[in-house]
Amino acid sequence: MRQTKRQRQRQSMPAGRRLQISVQYTGKRGELPKKRQVRAWARAAMTAPGKRGGQITVRFVEADEAQRLNRDYRRRDYATNVLSFPYALKPLLCGDLVLCAPVVAREAAEQGKLLAAHYAHLIVHGMLHLQGYDHEHSAQQAAEMERRERKILAALGYPDPYAECVQRLESENEV
Repeated sequence: MRQTKRQRQRQSMPAGRRLQISVQYTGKRGELPKKRQVRAWARAAMTAPGKRGGQITVRFVEADEAQRLNRDYRRRDYATNVLSFPYALKPLLCGDLVLCAPVVAREAAEQGKLLAAHYAHLIVHGMLHLQGYDHEHSAQQAAEMERRERKILAALGYPDPYAECVQRLESENEV
């Protein structure tokens, strides 16, 4: 089998500079994104200067596992869309992302978003968390994280994930 130029480049890159991404599916794959898509979204989100290498696991789970992890690690007893577990930032980025497939599908439907666009957004969002970005501690950090998300998603060809929310809030304030 012939290798692509990208595969040859990746193999010639020192192991410490490569981002290894493992993708796990615990339930039916159904409408879940393909491994190739997941890896492309995660790599696009590697925005920290000098960051290119590491080991990331992206795991798609059912609601019971997401709720258990959220309860055990964040003290919040409900299934959430994405959880980020950073293990190391230096010298290489290491961590796990856990996405709850039923929650993501429900949110996409409720918000009128394409499922793939919502998954892309949440993987980018989680990857930024793994790199140290945080939106819960200050409005300034939240704004910076959203700016980066918008830029990465636009480069991937996806619409602004916050545009609908902003338009909905503006129309509610007019009433």
